Amino acid sequence: MNIREKQEHKEQQDYSIYASLSMNSRGRAKMEEECDIRTCYQRDRDRILHCKAFRRLKDKTQVFMSPKGDHYRTRLTHTLEVSQTARTIARALDLNETLTEAIALGHDLGHTPFGHAGEYALNRLSSTGFKHYEQSIRVVEFLEKDGRGLNLTYEVKDGIRNHSTINMPETMEGKIVRLSDKIAYINHDIDDAIRGKILTEDDLPKEETAVLGHTVRERINTMIRGIIRASEDKDDIIMEPEIMTAMRNLRRYMFENVYRNSACKREDEKVFYIISGLYDYYMQHVDALPEFCLKNIDQGTSTETAVCDYIAGMTDHYAIEKFREHYEPKFWTV
Repeated sequence: MNIREKQEHKEQQDYSIYASLSMNSRGRAKMEEECDIRTCYQRDRDRILHCKAFRRLKDKTQVFMSPKGDHYRTRLTHTLEVSQTARTIARALDLNETLTEAIALGHDLGHTPFGHAGEYALNRLSSTGFKHYEQSIRVVEFLEKDGRGLNLTYEVKDGIRNHSTINMPETMEGKIVRLSDKIAYINHDIDDAIRGKILTEDDLPKEETAVLGHTVRERINTMIRGIIRASEDKDDIIMEPEIMTAMRNLRRYMFENVYRNSACKREDEKVFYIISGLYDYYMQHVDALPEFCLKNIDQGTSTETAVCDYIAGMTDHYAIEKFREHYEPKFWTV
């Protein structure tokens, strides 16, 4: 029995009957020889951690664009906070922590520059629409590794695809990530909004903070415990009703007072100007696309999809740099 088989045997012994066991995975689109050390979900986690799209997350906006300060969240720190929360819940419920971690680390790989403002811009511009969770699947199935993709397991891709849709992930671990994503962004966006002086702790709705807590730490702790207590020994991942209601109301408050804040909306208009400028330029100058996009077009990818692939993969600073390169006048010199 090799190390991987020992780990699979340990999962059988230690995990809940509702856990997704590595040995029961529905597998990969392309068959591969199993690793003798790592389970299939460990390999998926490692592939995500080492891919280029994951590294680019460090320079992509979460909510606040180009903030003056070192402590505002980025898309990467958001991803890590989702992973930490999700792993805590998975471990407490004796579910597959490694599968949970893989889904969490991969859930935002397809996110655009400039956060959701960039996503909304591409969604308006593309004739087929644009959703970051669908693009995340495109990244892991097709765009990474020069078109070969990461060849992840079915369960990891299912969790990534359904982390923010009306559809529910098929695994308990995917459902954990789905809720952990909300827990993370609601609370760290409050923290960043307070740091940015958009609101104060006292501005938050009193009815909700009475249930959830009066600090970011208290609220995260309450939400995590509310999931663990409600989901223990059940075949679903749920949250205690009072806590779920308070979380939804707090989320609504954030949309009304932060995400749609007038200062944020002004920045969104600038984002649309940049994204639409890049989109129009590359649609009219296909030869300016990088080699991997041109190769994909030659192999059947539509020009529009290739343009969206390129823009979605950009970091904030790279998008601004390319916009300036294409639209900022250059002084003529001999």
